[in-house]
Amino acid sequence: MNIREWPLKERPREKLLQRGAGLLSDAELVAVLLGSGVSGRNVVDLARGLLARFGGLRQFLEADRETVLREPGMGPVKYAQLQALLEIGRRYLDAGIERSPALESPVAVRRYLKAMLRHESSEVFGCLFLDSKHRPLAFEILFRGTIDRASVYPREVVRRALQHNAAALILCHNHPSGSCEPSQDDVQLTLSLKRGLGLIDVRVLDHIIIGDREPLSMVEQGWIGG
Repeated sequence: MNIREWPLKERPREKLLQRGAGLLSDAELVAVLLGSGVSGRNVVDLARGLLARFGGLRQFLEADRETVLREPGMGPVKYAQLQALLEIGRRYLDAGIERSPALESPVAVRRYLKAMLRHESSEVFGCLFLDSKHRPLAFEILFRGTIDRASVYPREVVRRALQHNAAALILCHNHPSGSCEPSQDDVQLTLSLKRGLGLIDVRVLDHIIIGDREPLSMVEQGWIGG
C-alpha cells in the first residue's frame, strides 16, 4: 500500500511531528530520512528491508558506500544524507559534553566515547581532557592505526594535556574486532601513560575500551588502579 493511503497518524513523518521521534521504530526513522520508496515498495517497507539485510540500524549506517549504493532506492544523495546525520550526531554529542558542568556518571562518559569511536574502521586512541573538578575540557583522537606502546607517544599525550591545562583525563581506544577485552599491551601502555602524566600532576582516571558490547572500564575490571 502506498504510504499516502495510510491514516495520517500512522505515517512516520506525521507520527514524529505529533508524538515525537522517540516513539518511532528504527525502520520508521530511516523511512523519514529516505523520504520515498521504490517501485512496488513504500518507504517503510524499503527501510525494513534494508535493516533486515544489514542486520540492524548500526550496521546499516556504518556500512561502506559501495555496499549501500548497490541497494535499490539508495543513491548517492540518500547515502550522503545518512552520513551527514551520523556526523551531526557526533558533533552534537561532542558539543554537549564540553558544555556539561560535570561528568554526570561513568555511564554517560562511556556512552559518549562509544558514540565517538565505535564507527571507526581502524583502531584509534583518544583522550577526554578534564579540569580539576572533572568537567570536560575537550575530546581528541590523537593516534590512528594499530595501537601499541610503539605507536602511542606519551610525549604527545603530555603535550596535549598541558595545552588544555588538564588536571585529569580519561584514555580511550576502540577495538574494530568488537571485543572489549584489553590486551597486555593495552595495560602496559596505560601504566606507562599514568607514570608520564603523573610527573606533571595529571591524573589518569580510567582507560575505556570500545567494542560491540558495553564499553569496558579498565579501572572497574581491576586491570589498572584508579
